[in-house]
Amino acid sequence: MQDECTVNQTVKYLGRKWTLLIILELYKGENYTRRFTEIKEQLPGITAKVLSARLKELEEEGLVKKRVEAGSVPVRSEYTLTGSGLGLVEVIKDIKRWALRWKIDNLACGAQDCHDCML
Repeated sequence: MQDECTVNQTVKYLGRKWTLLIILELYKGENYTRRFTEIKEQLPGITAKVLSARLKELEEEGLVKKRVEAGSVPVRSEYTLTGSGLGLVEVIKDIKRWALRWKIDNLACGAQDCHDCML
């Protein structure tokens, strides 16, 4: 694929491990917001280093907005989905619908919105 291809360019940053799961965790948060530690707790196996790198990438792409409470000890960072990030959630839901139709038989997943998912 050519570097100019939109799909190729998009897959370069969305196809990285953990990226879509981080977006979904933010979607589940109140006002689409979660603290760094909350995201890490919900994604067993992700390291702080990788989570930090992915959040920075998502922020640079305009999918996530970071807010730092410098006055708190320790410093508290919150991440919120932007409008663009919420638009990506709709794409993730489309991927889920495709998978449920063609690849994966998961009635529990199919019966609920990703926002309320506890799977």
